[in-house]
Amino acid sequence: MKKRKKIVMDATIADFQQERQPRDFRSSFPWRIFRIMSEFVEGWQFLADFHKTITVFGSARTTEDDRWYKEARKLGGLLAKNEFSVVTGGGPGIMEAANRGAYENSGDSIGLDINLPFEQKENSYVSKSIGFYHFFVRKVMLAYSARAYVFFPGGYGTIDELFEMLTLLQTKKITKDIPVILVGKDFWGPLVKWIEDDFIKNYKTASPEDIHIFSLVDTAEEAFKIIKKAPERYEFDEYVTHNKMHT
Repeated sequence: MKKRKKIVMDATIADFQQERQPRDFRSSFPWRIFRIMSEFVEGWQFLADFHKTITVFGSARTTEDDRWYKEARKLGGLLAKNEFSVVTGGGPGIMEAANRGAYENSGDSIGLDINLPFEQKENSYVSKSIGFYHFFVRKVMLAYSARAYVFFPGGYGTIDELFEMLTLLQTKKITKDIPVILVGKDFWGPLVKWIEDDFIKNYKTASPEDIHIFSLVDTAEEAFKIIKKAPERYEFDEYVTHNKMHT
């Protein structure tokens, strides 16, 4: 598949505030709306070809000798051997590890890339990819059709994606049957304790049952055991199966 050329627009909101007229039509707000729409259309069109997707999140800074890189790579392999498609943000670190495990086991290794001034560079184990300019469009695509969401240790981006998924589950915007799996008890344990102690007990900003909308594990095997029990996303999987039968 020919990868989409990534074009970075240098216009910002500050630019629009400082100038009465846009530099050309590409800098106008109406044009940006069309660009956002096109990213959604292209993203959904791209994902429609994949079956049994699992999205893996985690730090772009994790090195190959790190324990969690090895666990993510192992998980990617387990998923590929069982005909799951591995979806990541397409970058280095944990994303590379999960893609690598899938790639080495002849599975679908999918990257949803983002244009960033640093860190992000598509890893060499992505077999099929698409690039995005807008973070929020990419986040929707990462969450759109997955049967499970797996979070390895990460930074601000990973935490942002985690709490967005937990919010969607808590508010029932997506089915509560979709597993959210945190891998790494040393890393995630203090966060879980903070939620239990402050969110639920001390400040009562969350309900006691909200602690059960995610699972905390320590190995790829434990994560895979949960993933195997995840229900099908019929609205997506049946569509993909139907298309493959008629092509």
